[in-house]
Amino acid sequence: MESLAKIKPMVTSKRMKMPRLGTRKLYYLLQDEIKQAGVKIGRDGLFSYLKWENMLIKPAKNYTVTTNSKHWLRKYPNLYLDCEITRAEQVFVSDITYVKSKERTHYLSLVTDAFSRKIMGYELSDDMSSENVAKALSMAVRNRTTNLPLIHHSDRGLQYCSSIYQNKLKQSAIQPSMTEGGNCYQNALAERMNGILKQEFLFQKCNTGKELKKLISESIKTYNNERPHLNLKMKTPTFMHEKRPKKVSSPVS
Repeated sequence: MESLAKIKPMVTSKRMKMPRLGTRKLYYLLQDEIKQAGVKIGRDGLFSYLKWENMLIKPAKNYTVTTNSKHWLRKYPNLYLDCEITRAEQVFVSDITYVKSKERTHYLSLVTDAFSRKIMGYELSDDMSSENVAKALSMAVRNRTTNLPLIHHSDRGLQYCSSIYQNKLKQSAIQPSMTEGGNCYQNALAERMNGILKQEFLFQKCNTGKELKKLISESIKTYNNERPHLNLKMKTPTFMHEKRPKKVSSPVS
């Protein structure tokens, strides 16, 4: 157990940036450092040690509806459902979630690349207006590195169907796609991205919206550049976005 104690500061160091990083990802990031420290332990052994130290991450469950799809605005067909994702900037997925500070409830809009899982654009606002949600799309467009054909997939929320958002897609030559029949699983990747940020990075309540905005910026930077993904063979979103390998097996990370 004395040799295993060397692992604790390693885990603590990683969790300073990624506080709720799971054991499998921790082991992947730390295995070389553990070996250099002369500690012989596998992934299951690390799990047991973290359990003994009471350092395992407990899952957080929360769900709040942020989608209003009962409106008269035009909805678009689901182009993502049977789409084979083979490259970066083929499909962007978008969603909105709430995040609370001690001041009030805020709303976080995300635009994520479906292939690389890289967060391409985001916006934190005090309401879910189409203007604010579209700011995340504008950032994603600015961050593009190709001009290849692109689909934008979202739920049927009022913001995404609005003329403001649809005009922005049209101006950027991006084809709209939406879930059908209120099936939330058709936008599972976008919702999963919200969950990763909230459960792993934004689980402590900030004092103000200004503090929260700074935390979100730092968290997305860490997520894109340092957090490994299981379905990306433990590569980071930025690595996958730049390397653009042939295919990712599943639409959910």
